[in-house]
Amino acid sequence: MAPIDPHSFTDSTQPSTSHISLSLYFDFSSSIIHASALISLTNPHSGPFFLDTRSLSIDSVIDPQSKTPIPFSLSENVPIKGSQLSVSLSNHSSFLVTYTTSPSSTALQWLNPLQTFNKAYPFVYTQCHAIHARAVFPCQDTPAMRIRYSARLNIPDQLSAVMAARHVERCRPINNEAEELACGNSSWSAPGRMVEEFVMEQPVPPYLFAFAIGELGNREVGPRTRVFAEAAPELLDAAAREFAGTEDMIKQGEKLFGEYEWERFDLLVLPPSFPYGGMENPRMVFLTPTVIKGDASGARVVAHELAHSWTGNLITNKTNEHFWLNEGFTTYAERRIVEVVQGEKRAALSIGIGWRGLNDEVERFKDNMEFTKLINNQEGIDPDDVYSQVPYEKGFQFLLRIERQVGRPTFDEFLKKYIATFKFKSIDTETFIDFLKANIPGIETQIDLKLWTEGTGIPPDAHEPDSSVYKMIVTLGNEFKNGRILREDEVADWQGQEWELYLKNLPKSIEASQLVGLDSRYRLSESKDYEVKVAFLQRAIAIGCRDYYNEVEKTLKEIGRMRYLRPLYTALVQGNGKEEDKVFAKRIFSEAREFYHPIAQGVVESILAKHL
Repeated sequence: MAPIDPHSFTDSTQPSTSHISLSLYFDFSSSIIHASALISLTNPHSGPFFLDTRSLSIDSVIDPQSKTPIPFSLSENVPIKGSQLSVSLSNHSSFLVTYTTSPSSTALQWLNPLQTFNKAYPFVYTQCHAIHARAVFPCQDTPAMRIRYSARLNIPDQLSAVMAARHVERCRPINNEAEELACGNSSWSAPGRMVEEFVMEQPVPPYLFAFAIGELGNREVGPRTRVFAEAAPELLDAAAREFAGTEDMIKQGEKLFGEYEWERFDLLVLPPSFPYGGMENPRMVFLTPTVIKGDASGARVVAHELAHSWTGNLITNKTNEHFWLNEGFTTYAERRIVEVVQGEKRAALSIGIGWRGLNDEVERFKDNMEFTKLINNQEGIDPDDVYSQVPYEKGFQFLLRIERQVGRPTFDEFLKKYIATFKFKSIDTETFIDFLKANIPGIETQIDLKLWTEGTGIPPDAHEPDSSVYKMIVTLGNEFKNGRILREDEVADWQGQEWELYLKNLPKSIEASQLVGLDSRYRLSESKDYEVKVAFLQRAIAIGCRDYYNEVEKTLKEIGRMRYLRPLYTALVQGNGKEEDKVFAKRIFSEAREFYHPIAQGVVESILAKHL
């Protein structure tokens, strides 16, 4: 066996998957999908063929032409990876797998009607990054392998579906279709069902497979953008206002990085349990409702996911050990877009918040500095457990260092050439470095490329932001210790970013009374911007200010975004002498657990296990 990815059973001596045709029957009553996957290979293969699965029950594997069974075996569950499906092929170029998912699939969150906005219909959505596509369908679940796919989703007719793919049609299921598709469910053509068909014609890594099903509505916000969300007018209208400037961002992205290759750039605002700020699924970006802030500042998350259309979706990291190639480039690209569309001040604040976050993450990993490297060894490591801002912010700093060395015009030309050269490919850091040295001769004598990519911590030639707005806010934060409360005229034009940066730069040793005084004037604990609220609550927990624990509990029970769960739960349980806080954290999690997506459940469980 010649593995190509520490998180996958994929074997480099075996052919790659060229296309997967999926038929999915959604049984909301049991939180299960009855399914079939017609898997086509790049060339015929004889011998064992390995696929990744997790919590899938494999019913059969058959030859699609002769309808005869093909021998297969499913291994015991291996921690992190799941179970290896081994299919014994005899000069086959395709085979059909029938299977069912598990109610505990790590990629799927099934919401009952009471967990939705209108509380009338159920909802289900996927989150397949980093290694969870295997919990929806058997596949070579590594970003090194790119696939095209088609999918037929059989759903209750009161609901509608969206996918990160082109919508073909919505129609009634055809009689006897279930037998032909071998999806293992006789209810395929039952009354009250509809089939939504989609195709993804460009090759994408499996983690970009995505769908959502529920009572959905939409609003048009641009020539290639609709905003989708649960069918509640106030939610749809708020989202449409927040993201009204999306087309301007797409045009700016095209100026910087080349043609937008995905036709549509639609946005789906998911229920509050969605575990990430955004997920860059091509054609249909998934977003947390926490990005709807009412002042269009949430569009920065959209700028990040849009930038992924070039860096991440078009060029992809070969394995998660090179994740910075996705996120460092995208963070750089996002800030370039924001700089033009929202102004240099907004971009400078974003860089300042990122710098503070990078320093915090290096401190977080002080006992395991491996994960402060851009290239890190993840053998035996769950990528969800070591997800951090390091690949984003250290990766950004590395690219900024190159830009500072060669100048922005030269670096812009390099970026366009890089994207044009490697589009629709998956690469590693070595490939990038070779391309960099070939196209910017002598760069290796000017920047220590090995230190940046393989060294721990923050390199000495990283660049702390020096914008006037950043320096002013950091200075104001430092002065807080001496009792310096912000004047209202100083903060009259502050948005969430300014407050977030201020709170992150408050001295560690402040009195609870000082924090209460700040909040009594500016109501930060009640902010509708969760970046501000969570930064404030995190500080309150750190200094043992229990005045805000009701707000902590409320926040942890209404939002499932891991960017907020991780710091709040960590603040409650780390350190000594806080048994009351640990009991508090454990109780909240037991009461909120079913609200969280399975990925978020696992992350919080690992935080509690480490400290309790």
